[in-house]
Amino acid sequence: MTLKFLSVFVLTYLLWIGFTISVAFSELVMGVVVALIVAIVTARYSKLNIGIDFPIRALKFVFGYLPVFIVAMVKANLDVARRVLNPSLPINPAIVKVPVKLKGEISKLTLANSITLTPGTLSLDLDKEGIYVHWIDKKSDNPEEIKKAIVGSFERRIGGIFE
Repeated sequence: MTLKFLSVFVLTYLLWIGFTISVAFSELVMGVVVALIVAIVTARYSKLNIGIDFPIRALKFVFGYLPVFIVAMVKANLDVARRVLNPSLPINPAIVKVPVKLKGEISKLTLANSITLTPGTLSLDLDKEGIYVHWIDKKSDNPEEIKKAIVGSFERRIGGIFE
């Protein structure tokens, strides 16, 4: 059994338990079956390797990143709601390139998904230098100000977890 297979199995099983929110024997057994099938099918394509530091990274993600993300998401939701309810507010839609220093694929993917999940922004593409984002209200042409407005502290926190 390879580390990749074991990593995919463990992560899938933990997600199963988290989503079902049940400790019934039948649910736990079904979770093992589903996790095994997913691991068999996807392990060879995965770059996931759960190391000894996995519990620490998971705690950092849950307690260090999720609260910051949730606050940013609520603020973005309120901003978009304000624009919808008051159509006279100016908007300046644009596609901008957000410079990113993250190197890992999982890190960049997490950041791109976080950007997309905050209303008013949509990740379109990524390359080695950054992420192309559709932004509902471009407020600046300065790349650092754009990064601060869209990414905030996401990049630093994600880097501390995944890199």
